[in-house]
Amino acid sequence: MKLQTIVDIPASPWKIGYEDKILMIGSCFSDEIGEQMQQRYLNVTCNPFGTLYNPLSIAQALAITDVPELIEQEGLWHAMSHHGSFSRADKNEAEVVIRTSIETMQKALNEATVIIVTFGTAWVYEKDGEIVGNCHKLPESCFTRRRLSVDEIVSAWQPIIARYPDKHWLFTVSPIRHIRDGLHENQLSKATLLQAIDQLIKSNNQSSNRQSSNRQYFEALEIMLDELRDYRFYADDLVHPSSLAVNYIWERFVDTFCTPQTKNELVLQHKRWKHEHHLPLH
Repeated sequence: MKLQTIVDIPASPWKIGYEDKILMIGSCFSDEIGEQMQQRYLNVTCNPFGTLYNPLSIAQALAITDVPELIEQEGLWHAMSHHGSFSRADKNEAEVVIRTSIETMQKALNEATVIIVTFGTAWVYEKDGEIVGNCHKLPESCFTRRRLSVDEIVSAWQPIIARYPDKHWLFTVSPIRHIRDGLHENQLSKATLLQAIDQLIKSNNQSSNRQSSNRQYFEALEIMLDELRDYRFYADDLVHPSSLAVNYIWERFVDTFCTPQTKNELVLQHKRWKHEHHLPLH
């Protein structure tokens, strides 16, 4: 008896291994998969600017080379391009940690052989005509909210990918639902992201194959919606995937992008990580 709709993931023409340097950037799903990689000692840099959700803020993060103008809100200095974890009460301290994050990003970008990009939402907030990566609890009146178009996303990402033709680009859409946008708006958002990624993939391969030479798509969203379509696979907030779901999607990722030899090494290195992080009872 068949009780699941299994997502058919095409075989990858290239693999990810311990010889690769990996940059992960995007929504908090990048953090989840990045943590899985770190627990197996893969060479991965994950979200140097913190969690970013929309495609244009993620694209802008790759281009920033100097500390942006900071703003003060509720006693903290913020960069609109960075997550709140970089905010500080002292402006100089904020500039130091933000400058370090920019250096980390640029180093990881230049050295990476694989860049994994996770889009979370197509909804953006603009302040003074500029799309921000984080609102930092500023009054809602400071922002204009709108949904990006497919063409905007593709136009922003095509030049970036073309600038680094020697790198492998892996795109995915976060399975985390942005219910604060509204359920219907969330569906429109995810559909926009999927269409944009599809165009980015196909533009490098005139066939209809979504698995292109150096650009690929991984079906994390589809796995969550079809294979794991049950609330027992969600966290208590009924929005984020549970640890069981993350582990399952990670296994599908490994099956798609790792050789049998690498898969064996991942198992060994995870045992090592658990041993090194084991907390004794006494």
